[in-house]
Amino acid sequence: MVRRLSIPSFRPSAAPVRNARRWTKPAPTDSPRSASRWDWIGSTRVIRVGKNRPVPNSTNDRPRDLQKYAWLSIATAIVTISLKMGAYLLTGSVGLLSDAAESVVNLVAAIVALIALRVAAKPADWNHQFGHSKAEYFSAWIEGLMIFVAAAFIIYSAIGRILDPQPIENVGIGLVISVVAAAINGSIALVLLRAGRQHRSLTLVADGKHLMTDVWTSGGVVVGVLLVGVTGWDLLDPIVAILVGMNILFQGYRLVQESTLGLMDVAWSDEDNEALANAVRPFRTDEVTIHGVRTRQSGHHRFAEMHVLVPGDWTVWRGHDLLEEIEAAVHKELEDVQLISHLEPIEDPRAYDDYPAEIPLGDAISSDKRHDT
Repeated sequence: MVRRLSIPSFRPSAAPVRNARRWTKPAPTDSPRSASRWDWIGSTRVIRVGKNRPVPNSTNDRPRDLQKYAWLSIATAIVTISLKMGAYLLTGSVGLLSDAAESVVNLVAAIVALIALRVAAKPADWNHQFGHSKAEYFSAWIEGLMIFVAAAFIIYSAIGRILDPQPIENVGIGLVISVVAAAINGSIALVLLRAGRQHRSLTLVADGKHLMTDVWTSGGVVVGVLLVGVTGWDLLDPIVAILVGMNILFQGYRLVQESTLGLMDVAWSDEDNEALANAVRPFRTDEVTIHGVRTRQSGHHRFAEMHVLVPGDWTVWRGHDLLEEIEAAVHKELEDVQLISHLEPIEDPRAYDDYPAEIPLGDAISSDKRHDT
């Protein structure tokens, strides 16, 4: 004979559904949600916060229309290539040739930026559960290498012209065309830089900086051609081109360094870290301790985590309410942040194992504590 055992099932109490901001006080002790052996559980809470309260668990709420800036950069590169090649054919200036070559690199970089923005705009999936925003760092890194290529071509062409000087013709027309191309690049570069900083898109910032190096190149070319026209010394044209190429090499190095730091999960800026610290400091009391605050940047997304230590006799709901209040405070100060908070009993010695590096809540954030490698 088989006896059928009756096993009671665990079901949640018939408590009303809470909204994100409704509960601010701990539940009473006679509440069906509070008095049980489940009163304390060490828990980790993942919160998606932003000024517009995006859908929970979303890791990519940025509009896809950032791709329009990449298309704008592509169109600009095509126009300036045509202008600069025409100026080179009219004058024979190696400076104008190097300027046109850099615009070709700009075109390739803009196409890479478009691809990166499309990848970064993809929503999170099972294989990339934190989204695809780091694709922007790869784009910026590639663009930095392309800047190196452009600078190397400029210097190589200039050295060749030093060894075999050639006279420059039609100086006036060449200068006018170069100035027009520089004005176009400069205006678009400012648009890209402004949009990149507004949306924290390293791809757009890199593309804007790349176009700005093109403006510097054009400026150097104009100066070189003018000096040749005034002095008649043809060697001034390639000498100025070499100086411009060295400046571009430095800009490329800075861009590669910045994108490499992003791939290595660099922390937020000191200003943003200070804003986060200011948001959570008021929640520290005699009963509540907060530590283990760390941040990292991933493309246009920002991630933060912290440990919140509360008395062990608090209920899970009471600790949860505290995390909701901390979330609201962070939400008021910063946007597009994914906050991970770990709730622990303050009496547990294991809760005090700090990380090797974290944001201090007792003192102001100092740039002296940052050591980039």
